[in-house]
Amino acid sequence: MNFVDLKRQYMSYKEEIDRAIAAVLNSAGFIMGPEIKELEEQLAAYVGVKHAIGVSSGTDALLLALMAYDIKPGDEIITTPFSFIATAEVISLLKAKPVFADIEDSTYNLDPAKIAGIIEQKKKAEEFRIKGIIAVSLYGQCADFDALNSIAQRHGLFVLEDACQSFGATYKDRRSCSLTDVAATSFFPSKPLGCYGDGGMVFTSDDSLAGKVRHLREHGSQKRYEHKYVGLNSRLDTIQAAVLLAKFRHFEDELILRQKCGAYYTEKLKNLQPKVIPPAILAHNRSVYAQYSIRVKRRDHLAESLKKDGIPTAIHYPKPLHLQTALDYLGHRPGDFPVSEAVAGEILSLPMHPFLTEDEQSFIVDRIASALA
Repeated sequence: MNFVDLKRQYMSYKEEIDRAIAAVLNSAGFIMGPEIKELEEQLAAYVGVKHAIGVSSGTDALLLALMAYDIKPGDEIITTPFSFIATAEVISLLKAKPVFADIEDSTYNLDPAKIAGIIEQKKKAEEFRIKGIIAVSLYGQCADFDALNSIAQRHGLFVLEDACQSFGATYKDRRSCSLTDVAATSFFPSKPLGCYGDGGMVFTSDDSLAGKVRHLREHGSQKRYEHKYVGLNSRLDTIQAAVLLAKFRHFEDELILRQKCGAYYTEKLKNLQPKVIPPAILAHNRSVYAQYSIRVKRRDHLAESLKKDGIPTAIHYPKPLHLQTALDYLGHRPGDFPVSEAVAGEILSLPMHPFLTEDEQSFIVDRIASALA
């Protein structure tokens, strides 16, 4: 059994994917070929924004968005301590400071009330250097963007959605990547829409911001040897765009299958509560289940037991960002963000992909029940 079965997916669309890759090979348009623009146009229309800019990874998508806002050393960005390192890493790379706010105990996304408290404290202390908020839509479920956008507007901040796990998700009937000033997603192979290497995209309806991102992804240039900004080499490969175009034709069908898999897991795991806590998907959200992550007290025991039964698991994420050695300079200690720390000690992701069968899921749930008996 595979945690994410990319081979099963490839065999389902093999002819289309092979044909798309062959077309790029035959054209030799490996850098910024026509597939890039076609993908950008299709995904912008799907999300419901004016601009989509293909880049080399989800991390670069986050970084380029911050660079387009001209984030400087000493600036502060509020974000979550419970995410992949890239969320805070891009802030640190620009010599800005990640300011962490704890998460909700139910969705594991940023808690707007904690953000409001941090802003008020900093304003009272006359130490307000906050420029924006990076909110992660974790595990495929969007954060509370009405609340987050309202806070940002009151204080003159931008909001960047880290949608690296949530492309295709919806929040109050609006799609992830269209909910904020700017958004970034990832096409890492295991993502809901994944390519066969690294890839990412920036989404925005801000013409000026989009233009700057397009410059920044190509060494700050739109015309050869004329450089408006100091930028990066962050282009999306044409072959990866071709793979994504082939897969995107099946994306909505795969999302339906992901919903079915998520609902099946949740229904079957009801009998194991409170030993097992399934993900809480809010009524106004559609999750794409980038991961299906449960909470369990005996996490390590369960993971080892499932491994013996041939069932792979993963921990997203075992150590919160504020306790990572790379971010020691922020001066945080255990106990600073108790919800994030509690979740990190109990979270466990189960196999999840559109081609997972009910028989496979039933076997997984049965083995969980046996291990925890």
